[in-house]
Amino acid sequence: MPDSVPAELRAFVLRYIDSVGALEALLIMRAAPATRWTPENLAPRLYTTPDEARGFLARLAEDGFLAEEAGGFQFRCAAPELERSLDALAAFYPHNLIAVTNLIHSRPRRIREFADAFKLKKDR
Repeated sequence: MPDSVPAELRAFVLRYIDSVGALEALLIMRAAPATRWTPENLAPRLYTTPDEARGFLARLAEDGFLAEEAGGFQFRCAAPELERSLDALAAFYPHNLIAVTNLIHSRPRRIREFADAFKLKKDR
């Protein structure tokens, strides 16, 4: 069923979406772009912990979907093509929940964390 996801959306999901929770966080924030989100006020909306929400926020900001300011995060795509792809996914997802979630779950687990372990840190 993940094959029913159009190729452009499939590539977007596989590149940027680590979990259903991260996707839901991104869609919630996209729907309320003026809201400043913190791990504490986002976590209940995702039925998760602030620590897990903090991880979602950090990764989404790193990927250019969010801007961090004044102790919180706001939806602000760094590139128009990211926003266009996200808009397409936001339209597709509600009608294709199973296909999108299966695609997300088909990703190799923890591959991003493994890759991040090899990034050079600026503060080192």
